[in-house]
Amino acid sequence: MKRWLLLWLLVTAFRAQAGDWQESPEVAALFTSAGVVGTFVLYDVAADRYVGHDRSRAQTRFIPASTFKIPHSLIGLAVGAVAHVDEIVPYTGLAQPFIESWGRDMGLRDAIALSNVPIYQELARRIGLERMGEHVRRLEYGNMAIGDQVDRFWLKGPLKISAVEQVLFLGKLAKGGLPYAATQQQSLRDILLLEQGPGWKLYGKTGWQNAPEPGVGWWVGWVEKGEQVYSFALNMDIRRESDAAKRMELGRASLVVLKVLE
Repeated sequence: MKRWLLLWLLVTAFRAQAGDWQESPEVAALFTSAGVVGTFVLYDVAADRYVGHDRSRAQTRFIPASTFKIPHSLIGLAVGAVAHVDEIVPYTGLAQPFIESWGRDMGLRDAIALSNVPIYQELARRIGLERMGEHVRRLEYGNMAIGDQVDRFWLKGPLKISAVEQVLFLGKLAKGGLPYAATQQQSLRDILLLEQGPGWKLYGKTGWQNAPEPGVGWWVGWVEKGEQVYSFALNMDIRRESDAAKRMELGRASLVVLKVLE
């Protein structure tokens, strides 16, 4: 009896992650043309339907890198590590940071736009290991593993998440469906807005594991079109620094061929 119950739970969990998947030859052609190994997933939240390229890779977990700044910001707000997204967090990184624009005090609104690692490491230390672990589990984010170093688990591991898990998480955030205050979720959505036009809004965040060395690059987010929400996640192998720009280029092109953006 227990054996059959375990099997049922495993099948149910797989179905929940896999959903209704449609492979897109148009998106596959974009990756082939760009010479990129990676995956792209578009999730229609209302229809509970996925379309994309390379389903197997889409279900494979990778270190989230700076895409973790999305749940990280929400956790910081929830525990009161910052009162709001414009509260200034002191810069405590290197005197000569990896990116020059990082080297100053700033709030989360600017820090997420600049993908400022030292600011978010300071935020993580304010949150603390115990509370961080509690909230990562509350969000059911990826493998929910943060190890014993609170200021680097999203950069070096052990935290990992798949593209499919990313779009499910982002779909909930877009609809205000995470187990956090509506005002906190709205504040996070506000600082993730990249562009908008007549009848649509584009939200997103990049990531690059092991930057500036070879690693896995991300671009994740969602598009709102009226009442419709389409969350997306791209990850790809970055073999050289010039590959980094392909994250958003390929992601945008994929959204266009799938008729979510024009």
